[in-house]
Amino acid sequence: MSDDLGTEILENAQGPRSAEGDGQRMEQHSLPDQIKAAKFLAGNASRLDPSKSIMRFKIVPPGAS
Repeated sequence: MSDDLGTEILENAQGPRSAEGDGQRMEQHSLPDQIKAAKFLAGNASRLDPSKSIMRFKIVPPGAS
């Protein structure tokens, strides 16, 4: 998912911001907005992965060496 999104952002950055032809006009979201959307979607994807929600730590009692 993130690879496809990264490819889309790269293609949009290389293309024009707006285009017009045959009486129709097309305009893309700005690059900062696209980057924010990508970060938001990446954050949501990481929250859905249960393996990333588990924290592992070792409890060491005081005085133990």
